[in-house]
Amino acid sequence: MSDTSRLLEEQKAYYHERAPEYDDWWLRSGRHDRGPEFRSRWINETNEVRAALAAFGAYGRILEIACGTGWWTQQLAEGAKEVTALDASSEMLERCRARVETAGLGAERVRYVQADLWDWTPERRHDEVFFGFWLSHVPEERFDAFWALVDAALVPDGRVFFVDSAASTGSSGASGGGSAAETELREIAGGRRFEIVKRYYEPRTLRERLAALGWEFEVRTTAEFFLHAQGRRG
Repeated sequence: MSDTSRLLEEQKAYYHERAPEYDDWWLRSGRHDRGPEFRSRWINETNEVRAALAAFGAYGRILEIACGTGWWTQQLAEGAKEVTALDASSEMLERCRARVETAGLGAERVRYVQADLWDWTPERRHDEVFFGFWLSHVPEERFDAFWALVDAALVPDGRVFFVDSAASTGSSGASGGGSAAETELREIAGGRRFEIVKRYYEPRTLRERLAALGWEFEVRTTAEFFLHAQGRRG
């Protein structure tokens, strides 16, 4: 097994084990609680990204890559014709389903697919592709292949929206540096540690990198925590 394959297997295991506590990070509760001022800034910026996604208007057939516990799925489902929620973790998908069904809006339009993205081939084309906090987990050597997969999943002139961690420490759940420049150590409750891929992008660099692959993206950051982008093939 190559180093990249090993790292991706460890990353998959990490999110499998982290599923029960993932929402603590998103809600800034439990061991991720940094106080009310931090939480207020965090909520304001998550609302900013949600507003940008709403303005983007993903209303067609949407593929959500790495849906996690469904924080974005429930928003996508409200106006979509159909959402395909893809994740490698059955635990994440169970929580995603529960969140969407509790929200009620558009739950009947969501289908759930458990698959390792790197072993998965799109079975149909979609109007939009969305991914939240996923691009930063794509290793450098698979960057081009990932965007080729996104292209294969889209209809001609289909669109992409994604959100990720900004190049700061505020949004990360890191417990320390990993063995390589593009990795971090992550610790779950109980103290077990995993090494995962975590890469941070500057907007201009990312926009230029995507342009070299034939994509046109508008890339923005919030004040502190997040990067978000929207675009399509050039």
